[in-house]
Amino acid sequence: MLRRIELEVLATVDRGDTISELATKLDHSESYLSRAVGDLGEKGLVYTERDGRRKRVVPSASRAVELYQDLARQHSHIDFSELLAGKTLEVLYYLDQPRTVSEIADRSDNYRNTVNRVLKGLRDRGLVGTDDGRYAFNADFGRLHEFARELAHRLHRQRLESVAPNGTILWEDHDECLAQTETEVDAEGFHETGLARFAAFDLQFLLTRRHYYLYSEDVAEISPAELCCHTLLIDDDSRHRSYCLLLLSHVDIDEGDLRERAAKYGLEDEIDALLRYLETHGEVADQVL
Repeated sequence: MLRRIELEVLATVDRGDTISELATKLDHSESYLSRAVGDLGEKGLVYTERDGRRKRVVPSASRAVELYQDLARQHSHIDFSELLAGKTLEVLYYLDQPRTVSEIADRSDNYRNTVNRVLKGLRDRGLVGTDDGRYAFNADFGRLHEFARELAHRLHRQRLESVAPNGTILWEDHDECLAQTETEVDAEGFHETGLARFAAFDLQFLLTRRHYYLYSEDVAEISPAELCCHTLLIDDDSRHRSYCLLLLSHVDIDEGDLRERAAKYGLEDEIDALLRYLETHGEVADQVL
């Protein structure tokens, strides 16, 4: 998500620092710092201002930058740039409550050994502790989770604004987000979903002016199970549940895969209600159906 040098710059930069001043502070070459500042600028975390022949670096007003700089100043004895590099921020993203290594590995789609190594490093520095096999933050270090969440949101927001300035994020996790736009998007990583995607499964509906996309670097195409969940995230009313029932009855979907997708999106109860309705041929229905 962020390289070590980018984290170093974020922790150090004061409003109005030049590349030369940052290079002196961090003991790196100006060319190396310039590339890092450029990368941070693309992510919306800093911007630059011209001051005559010099270029000054200014931290953005994003919540992620504010949180990180506060943590770095308050705990100056901790090298957060080293600690948070690699997979650490991804693990912290899913530490919103006490969780086991397995739970975090499942949610983050990482190997247990990777998660265990990250948490051990955090525990050795006193940032997290364990109770009955579950990891949780010590003292006020829960702000690290907040930083990880705010940073992921900032990066999703930046990607979306680059292709659809008026887009809205409906759901997100560390690596993916579901977005609503007023215009069509044809960009790498954005996969069309919502009612427009139903046509791929021979189900045609009248469409609104809104478009829906899943941003993900790992998804090749939207599966029926994913589409069913996205439809409920877009709007969980009787009409959209009916669309999902049509899809589930029209396409052979693996129930285990569907339930796994539902857990990812926090839709276990909604998907369970749809499956019960189909299994009982409508005899067992929830209030919405």
